[in-house]
Amino acid sequence: MLISIVVPIYKVEKYIHRCIESILTQTFTDFDLILVDDGSPDNCGKICDEYAEKDNRIHVIHKENGGLSDARNAGIDWAFANSDSEWITFIDSDDWIHPKYLETLYNAVKETGCEISICGYEETTGDSPKVDDSDLQAVTVNSEDFFCEHNINAVVAWGKLYKKELFREIRYPVGKLHEDEFTTYKLLFQYENCAFVNQPLYSYFINNAGITKVSWTTRRLDAFEAFDNQLSFFKENRFKKAYAKVLDSIAYTCSIHIKAIDNDYENRHYKCLLRKKLSKHLKKYKNQVGFSIKKTPMYYEYAYPTLMKYYWLIISQIKKQKGKKNV
Repeated sequence: MLISIVVPIYKVEKYIHRCIESILTQTFTDFDLILVDDGSPDNCGKICDEYAEKDNRIHVIHKENGGLSDARNAGIDWAFANSDSEWITFIDSDDWIHPKYLETLYNAVKETGCEISICGYEETTGDSPKVDDSDLQAVTVNSEDFFCEHNINAVVAWGKLYKKELFREIRYPVGKLHEDEFTTYKLLFQYENCAFVNQPLYSYFINNAGITKVSWTTRRLDAFEAFDNQLSFFKENRFKKAYAKVLDSIAYTCSIHIKAIDNDYENRHYKCLLRKKLSKHLKKYKNQVGFSIKKTPMYYEYAYPTLMKYYWLIISQIKKQKGKKNV
């Protein structure tokens, strides 16, 4: 088989058929499908076995629950040990793909000579995004530019076709949330360029029961460890634009977390810590990144809420005075 498809599965009985069927109806058929049942307590394991009985391209791994990273790693390990595939892709089990997903991403790497191809995606609550089948041509883009300009698209594990050999020494961090932030940049920045098809061939399902949709927990702070790793990597390898992008991501993530726990009494301590972290970050990198109240007011709102009230009051008074002068 030419491509290995890894699908980690946990408590998605309601959605798993949609995901698997979208894979089995691909126009590109030279693949093996690795379904990793990560100790799912529902009927997912049984459903996977039923599909495997009908299609010999499907291989099922049943394992104890270890989380998304552990499940992906199990699929990668299986692909290296049991498949002669040259390429690998990941699909989350509550998502689905366009019929030409594999064909398009494979054509993209062959036509451009890149080791990674990437497609667009669209968030959806159930409807498939509109795709222009006449505009599936890949363009070669600089990896650092893509990381900076399409950050979410660049960071997520799914929606990409990778040369399998890229994972020879790389695995996802077990036990960490934001596992993609720890991993994808290491793959993307191994090469100067990647191929990009700007069509939403990947449907990202807005699942309110998904990992990233549950209430705020301290595990979300794992993102900052990942950012620190990225900063070290980009500084060492002199990726200045990517370094600056991560600095901005840290400020944005601090703000989002402060907002998420705004009325969470139990986590008020972390709100204070995040506010201090954001304040220190803005002061340290103000000149390097260009943080300013005018350019990034949201960051200052969360770092200095009381001072910003006075700031906006003064701005309002200045505007009123200017208005009177113009009358």
